[in-house]
Amino acid sequence: MGKLAGMAMFVKVVECGSFTAAAGVSNVSSTMVAKHVRMIEQRLGARLLHRTTRRQHLTEVGRLYYERCKRALAEVELAEASASELQSSPRGLVRLVAPVSFGNQNLVPVLIDYLLRHPDVNVELTLDNRVPDLVNEGYELGIQIGEIDATELVARPLRPYRRILAAAPNYLAKYGQPQHPEQLKMHSCLGQLYWRRHDRWNLIGPDAAIYEVAIKGRFSANQGSALHTAALLGAGIVLQPEMLLADDITAGRLVHVLPEWSFKPTPMYLIYPQDSRPTAKLRSIIDFLVQRFGLEKSGLYG
Repeated sequence: MGKLAGMAMFVKVVECGSFTAAAGVSNVSSTMVAKHVRMIEQRLGARLLHRTTRRQHLTEVGRLYYERCKRALAEVELAEASASELQSSPRGLVRLVAPVSFGNQNLVPVLIDYLLRHPDVNVELTLDNRVPDLVNEGYELGIQIGEIDATELVARPLRPYRRILAAAPNYLAKYGQPQHPEQLKMHSCLGQLYWRRHDRWNLIGPDAAIYEVAIKGRFSANQGSALHTAALLGAGIVLQPEMLLADDITAGRLVHVLPEWSFKPTPMYLIYPQDSRPTAKLRSIIDFLVQRFGLEKSGLYG
């Protein structure tokens, strides 16, 4: 018998006026009611009720215990009601971690759209290129680029992170449009410093043909946003995620170079800890992100 169950039964006894009446409304035997009260008295080392054959009344300890029990049970009821409310409508804070470039350019606009639709939800976004440790770092959701090996997480596949080549129109007007990866050797290519082999690009082309080209250029950086800016200024050819370059290519600020070739697509996942009863806020934001970035237009929570 739990403490809360015993407290609830004691309150019923007081409010119903007898063990028999409390047993009736609780659908248990009078013996069971008496057992609950007796166990409380033994635990406290004090009598709660004076009982006679005709009536019962609270002792001084019993009156104090009754008042405290009522308050404690009301708090429990409020806590459960609040939890149920969280389950039924999106509200509360969501802590999310994502890679820097993807988060800045692609994720933030989608999150702002989500917030406009869900006024009772707040989002706290951390941008970090490290592989996230959701459980130990206190995040509820994460975006991870690359394969997943954490079995305690749910990993929803999103559209692969495909990197393409692009350059500014003024650069191509001056130096020409390459027709094959081999010709990249004659161009200024913008290198990513944190890549293990930042002077090599492995490109996949028609029929899954792979071509490794040695690149060179006058400008390199450890952040994709810096390379993106350099490409817009006509500094050379950049190899960046298609998601990050799409708007500039559509607007004509950049031109897709060697459109039949790309860097090997990298898997991307929406990850979160397993939970058999996720809150409404998590269900709603997961559905929203999968709809915007997923492989299919899907609203299912997995």
